[in-house]
Amino acid sequence: MTEVTPALGCVGQPRVLAGLDTLPRLDRADHLAVHGPLPLYRPEELVELAEDIDLRGRGGAGFPFARKLRAVMRTARSRDGRTAVVVNGSEGEPSCLKDKAVLLHAPHLVLDGALLAAAALGADDVVVGVTRDDVERSLREAVAERGPAGSRVRVARLPERFVTGEGTSLINGIEGGPALPNGQKVRTSDRGLGGVPTLLSNTETYAQLAVAARLGASGYCSAGLPAEPGTVLLTVAGSTVVEVPTGTSLAYVLELCGYSPGQGVLVGGYHGRWLTAAAARSVALSRQSLSSVNAVLGAGAVLPLPEDTCPAGEVARVARWMADESAGQCGPCVRGLPSLATAVEELVAGGGRAAWDAIESRMRAVRGRGACSHPDGTSGFVASALAVFADELRDHALGSGCGRRVLGALPLPADENPERLVVDWTLCRGHGLCADLLPDVVRLDADGFPAQAVMPVPERFRAKALRAVRRCPALALRIQE
Repeated sequence: MTEVTPALGCVGQPRVLAGLDTLPRLDRADHLAVHGPLPLYRPEELVELAEDIDLRGRGGAGFPFARKLRAVMRTARSRDGRTAVVVNGSEGEPSCLKDKAVLLHAPHLVLDGALLAAAALGADDVVVGVTRDDVERSLREAVAERGPAGSRVRVARLPERFVTGEGTSLINGIEGGPALPNGQKVRTSDRGLGGVPTLLSNTETYAQLAVAARLGASGYCSAGLPAEPGTVLLTVAGSTVVEVPTGTSLAYVLELCGYSPGQGVLVGGYHGRWLTAAAARSVALSRQSLSSVNAVLGAGAVLPLPEDTCPAGEVARVARWMADESAGQCGPCVRGLPSLATAVEELVAGGGRAAWDAIESRMRAVRGRGACSHPDGTSGFVASALAVFADELRDHALGSGCGRRVLGALPLPADENPERLVVDWTLCRGHGLCADLLPDVVRLDADGFPAQAVMPVPERFRAKALRAVRRCPALALRIQE
């Protein structure tokens, strides 16, 4: 389907490169054979390179990397000169795999970029924060393969949670504290790891820096758009990692990965924005094009919603998971997000105009009030869904629904031991009460009977499932561990 690349660095004519997540890991010798030695840059040369290629952070916010470098240098000069470099390799969102793919298969590119920045800044401390066993092993092997040169790099293991990737959460976790946001509006370039000015960026950003350092600005800019040169890594449908030149059509990427825009496409992950199917067919993967539809590439997740799943139910699942993933340190997270998730679930279950109004009220209550960006990101996700799937959500609110099952097209961590609702066909009489009580779990077929005999029951629906078992007139339901 597509050409395979061993790592970053798509040059020449625009094309999609896929397969990074399926290739063997490049050890140090293979890495040097593919990419060659890493040139050194003086501090101002590295800043100039980052400016010439307009390198932006690839973890969500898209902040200019050169400005981060200058800010760290400026703060360090005003103090004792000490600095640190931190790589955010946490990637705690289930829909994102791109950074994991790089760390598992091309870890030396990431270390190259981090050590290049550390040399320019004079930083003695280089730390990579990760959350997965396999990623930690890959990085520790890469550090060992570098011999004495790798002694300045530390790998820190952190809890695998959505909020771990927030900057202050990552720093707190690396320093041995809880991996939670501290709520302070202090930039890491002013005070980060160990209280010193810290360059903090995500995995792909450092890998892109390493590629650009070898190619030079002109070589790097041979791919992508003149105003936004280079490539971006994407996770498509929560399963496929691809590298594409900026400016590539989103519809083209979906087609090459075997997908269509379906009912719509979520761009940027669970803090991202929904695009209508029509917008997804016309938009390109660039900041300018995405901004025209009020979207950003964010963490690089692209999630097409298939035609055969329920949009309302999918949104409700993610809203509840996001509420559960909060840091639990401020009112908007402790009370606001669970309340918002409940309002979405009530709308899906036929809560009428009152449920719709409740969602609007809950979103207003959390916006701009959180200790970190999590409440804003979650409310933005829900607000975008209300706009793009307005008809489907309205049908659910009025009780008619859309007639589709919730297939789990938006990836979430699987329950370790999910309970199941089981139908005894020898007893079932097709009363349909179970579907009324559990619309997110039970879908009826054309004859009014449950469409499946065994249905997973998420923990949040357990109480409703037990109620359905108790109220089944034919005693045809049971919960199975």
